[in-house]
Amino acid sequence: MTNTRPRGSAQPAASAPHPVLPRYYARADAKRSFLKHIFDDTAADYDRVDRLLAFGTGSWYRRQALLRAGLAPGMKVLDVAIGTGLVSRQIVRILGARGEVIGIDPSAGMLASAARGLGIGLMRGRAEALPFADASFDFLAFGFALRHVEDMQAAFGEFRRVLRPGGRLLALEITRPEGRIAQRLLRAYMHGVVPLLSRLVARHRDTPHLYRYYWETIESCVAPASVLAALESSGFRRAGRHVELGIFSEYCATA
Repeated sequence: MTNTRPRGSAQPAASAPHPVLPRYYARADAKRSFLKHIFDDTAADYDRVDRLLAFGTGSWYRRQALLRAGLAPGMKVLDVAIGTGLVSRQIVRILGARGEVIGIDPSAGMLASAARGLGIGLMRGRAEALPFADASFDFLAFGFALRHVEDMQAAFGEFRRVLRPGGRLLALEITRPEGRIAQRLLRAYMHGVVPLLSRLVARHRDTPHLYRYYWETIESCVAPASVLAALESSGFRRAGRHVELGIFSEYCATA
């Protein structure tokens, strides 16, 4: 996959997943503030829009991806960037009564949504600075949030640190398809259809803005080969990528 940079965007910081996007924030150090506000403001709409866009299949896909990555009952799991808990709901379903899940996210709004209906431990925090001891978890899930970190290498280093030897990482992400026609179709869907649909069902005026931002981060994100290289340089072994429907990337690796 070839990475392209939107016209006029600044160069990415070292290990940033994509360049600065001036339409949304002017400098790399302003990204965190932008994301905090937009995720806090739109958290109440997130699950509703996700169900609409995934045609009701999102839960099934997340569960299958977790199983493919080796999640099993009895594990202690960390869900980084838990958001509203869409991935953790499937983790809890797989673990049943055996296992433990902790979720962490920088957005208070997202955590408030996750707390409703999820009986797991929740805390605020960032992927690049996890507040856990070394070798604390058997499995780490990172759902569709790679594009939102400030420093991909730092985040992966933290993931490796908190996983026990032999622990498994699953990072889910949406990536641009290989073919030009598929890219154009995805762009039309994410840039045109998705904001329109979200405007119809959203309660907050910034929700369509969030999904336009999503497309720009997908379009300008580093290539999958760079993600795999960052995992390996962070100390992970057997880093690989499984792709579903040409756009859903499952990055798996072993600590």
